[in-house]
Amino acid sequence: MQKAIIGKKVGMSQIFDAEGKVIPVTVIEAGPCVVTQVKTVEKEGYNAIQLGFEDIIERKLNKPQLGHLKKAGEALKKYLKEFRLSDCSVYSVGDVLKADVFAEGDYVDVTGTSKGKGYAGVIKRWNAGRSPMSHGAGPMHRHQGSMGACSDPSKIMKGKMMPGHLGAEQVTVQNLDVVKVDPELNMIAVRGAIPGPKGGIVILKDTVKKNPIAKGPAAGVSKNPQKASARK
Repeated sequence: MQKAIIGKKVGMSQIFDAEGKVIPVTVIEAGPCVVTQVKTVEKEGYNAIQLGFEDIIERKLNKPQLGHLKKAGEALKKYLKEFRLSDCSVYSVGDVLKADVFAEGDYVDVTGTSKGKGYAGVIKRWNAGRSPMSHGAGPMHRHQGSMGACSDPSKIMKGKMMPGHLGAEQVTVQNLDVVKVDPELNMIAVRGAIPGPKGGIVILKDTVKKNPIAKGPAAGVSKNPQKASARK
């Protein structure tokens, strides 16, 4: 069954495995999340659940938001996110999802909003190369260069690498494995880095990729023993 939860990025740390190897992890405060709505094919045309995360005081909500959230109980939530899961019939309005929806060894896709870096030039934003610093190259060493398309079609083509706002966009990192789960503290530690600053809201879902290392032959073990012996 597919799983999902909303969380908050706490920061990065490290964990030692049974062999004493260091695993860099990102700690996520996952949940508790309340099921604020269950959508069905008969009513909305598709199956989905809506989760709410992080408490908010009543005066910061308008009347439509307040009426919608009070259907799920007295706990008012600040962030709402909808998930189309394979089986939504097991959930009902008011259910509480905690960090233990995931277990150690699960693989997840983490979605967050990347750090905003303000206005940036093409070298920082698109990894463009600069012009030569000598031999009559001119004073514009870090500009984007020719715009192309001079007479036909007499416009800058869509997709041209230009200066502009860098970061502050939705980013998804796929196929991260869950290293540790603490249901009491509602903490999930996933291997590696995830997008966003400390305190940023992130979404954890079951990965859409297959994991041959986790489900297939052990890592480092060759499927062909003859080739393995030949390498030795």
